Amino acid sequence: MKIKTGKGTISLVTLVGIWSISALNALPGLAVSPILGQLSQIFPQATELDIQMLTSLPSLLIIPFILLSGTLTERVNNIRLLQIGLFIFAASGVLYLLSNKMWQLIAVSALLGVGSGLIVPLSTGFITRFFQGPYRVKQFGLSSAITNITLVIVTVVTGYLAELNWHLPFVVYLLPIVSIFLSSYLKDASGTKEKTLRNTPAETTMTQEPALPENFINKKSLVQLMLFYGLCTYLVIIISFNLPFLMKEYRFSSGSSGIMISLFFLAIMLPGLFLNRIIGCWKRWTELYSLLCIALGLGLIWVSRSEWWIGIGCFFAGFGYGVIQPVVYDKTTRTASARKVTLALAFVMAMNYLAILACPFIIDWAGDLFHVHTQQFAFLFNFLITILTAVWTYRRRNTFLFSQSADKQ
Repeated sequence: MKIKTGKGTISLVTLVGIWSISALNALPGLAVSPILGQLSQIFPQATELDIQMLTSLPSLLIIPFILLSGTLTERVNNIRLLQIGLFIFAASGVLYLLSNKMWQLIAVSALLGVGSGLIVPLSTGFITRFFQGPYRVKQFGLSSAITNITLVIVTVVTGYLAELNWHLPFVVYLLPIVSIFLSSYLKDASGTKEKTLRNTPAETTMTQEPALPENFINKKSLVQLMLFYGLCTYLVIIISFNLPFLMKEYRFSSGSSGIMISLFFLAIMLPGLFLNRIIGCWKRWTELYSLLCIALGLGLIWVSRSEWWIGIGCFFAGFGYGVIQPVVYDKTTRTASARKVTLALAFVMAMNYLAILACPFIIDWAGDLFHVHTQQFAFLFNFLITILTAVWTYRRRNTFLFSQSADKQ
């Protein structure tokens, strides 16, 4: 089966290989989450700092290695770079299963961050390499959907495995083995790409994009996208961090908060399945309507004490972010030449992990600033920031950051 790309066609197995890389983006940290409550019993000598390092170290190391990977894509074979990252990722899974001391788990967590960081920008880089125009937008949406549905499924699976044995959740870190196998098809597709393009001149002409100088990056537009994406990630990730504490205060069960967070990630996944239709309907207001969805969601969580309304709030916030994420990725491809585009995507994707790391510190700082430390405050604070961002988006609706024009800036 052949898949149209806007530049020609690729095989279905090649596309599955690209999708498999997107699925891996959701994995770092997931295996540790279900055993956090057990770690103090498993390792009675472990300090709170040890446990914090176990959860935060992968994200911390992912950031520099995302940027390193984006830089290396200009100098080394991208398939080889992908395979190195996948091998490191899979090796961390094996070492996790063999580790029986806290220092070993912390060291392997660092290794996981290295491997994951190397492959993260390649997940979008290969989409940019093979796809163009609306085909590329569709694949960015599907990539986002796959990442988030994987997150939901693996969260459930690791929670079940943790009940059997605390080592078993780390089995999910062996999934890169599948991607290693499929990477050979990516290599074959890369080798036949030019031939495929020559065989489909009509389709290529229809979706041809303006050529840019070989080493071109529009730094101003790229920085704008980085800041906007980082801000949007920060605004919604508060649901993962603070909702369990809010629902505990409301005397809901931990199972209920887990369902709400799963609903949030499923909502992020949903727009990716029909992203082109959403953009076609919302047109120039895509980012504005997405921010309004996030604002509505955060507002409902803030004011409501009903599980139903909190669930609806999680859905709206997730849906809005689920539109923004792939749209930002697609716009990033229009800020750089083909040679530099993976590097540009690396900078943007690094903002996701930076926002995750910064979120608790920002909320603590804001709480100290306003002398408010309630669980509702985090959602109120982010709701107000979202409203201000939506107003700014409306005022800047004709700029590159918020315009749906396909022209490169």
